Amino acid sequence: MNRNDRKIAIGACAVALLSFIAFFLVDGTQDTTQVKASKVAANHAERQPATPFSGRGGTYASGNTRASRSITYATPSERTVETFPFDPNTADSTQLLRLGLQPWQVKNIYRYRAKGGIYRKKEDFARLYGLTVKEYRRLEPYIRISPDYQSAATLLKGKPRQERDTVLRPIKIDSTQHIVLNTADTNALKKVPGIGSYYARQIVRHGRWLGGYVSVDQLDEIDGFPTASKRYFVVKNATPQRLNVNKLTLYQLKRHPYINYFQAKAIIEYRRLHGPLHSLQELTPSRDFPPEAIQRLEPYIEY
Repeated sequence: MNRNDRKIAIGACAVALLSFIAFFLVDGTQDTTQVKASKVAANHAERQPATPFSGRGGTYASGNTRASRSITYATPSERTVETFPFDPNTADSTQLLRLGLQPWQVKNIYRYRAKGGIYRKKEDFARLYGLTVKEYRRLEPYIRISPDYQSAATLLKGKPRQERDTVLRPIKIDSTQHIVLNTADTNALKKVPGIGSYYARQIVRHGRWLGGYVSVDQLDEIDGFPTASKRYFVVKNATPQRLNVNKLTLYQLKRHPYINYFQAKAIIEYRRLHGPLHSLQELTPSRDFPPEAIQRLEPYIEY
């Protein structure tokens, strides 16, 4: 190929290449133009006045910009407040709302009843949180409390009083009556004014420990005994159990509340040195037996 032919071939290839490039450039420009046109159209549509449409709960406007958005909510109609007889212990939420109470007040009523609360009188309903004087005065004539929610004690009104339980709460004796100390049981002792279950048991226990009472004054030996109650007791035909001081051992003697260890030892020592006792006066030389000790022990001793 000569020089001129090469120039022509190169020129033809250049033209073909330029034509190929031009074809793709023109096609891409058209696509870009269409995209831009779409965006312009969209922006134009946004600038147009909003076209309202109706929907549930309100009327809404088309468009996306905040400036052009227009939302108009439907205004709910006011509740119709009614008044009718109701029991706050049983009224349901629908009835309470119809009466004009707020939902949170209804919730408080339900919560109060769930915890065992009871409206026993009309005034109890006035404690409802948030209830105004005006609202209470409007509802008060219509409050009806069922008798089922009244205290059970109302059933006893007008009925004769039941007889007293004389076992749990015995009837006390008066000042003209007396209780025989050695023969009375705890039930009889509790009839004495000032004597309950505790002192009744202590009286019986101390009497057994002594071997029987010989004097009402022996009740003073019970710790804290009410002195005023002594006048209701008497001792008749006292026959106390007696101790044979010549036969009993030291440990048997000291079991009596009027004989301590040293006194029992003195008795045993006297018997060892002098033989059997014939009278407690023989123990007078011992410092363990003062006159008052011998006097109170004498009714309980035999020889």
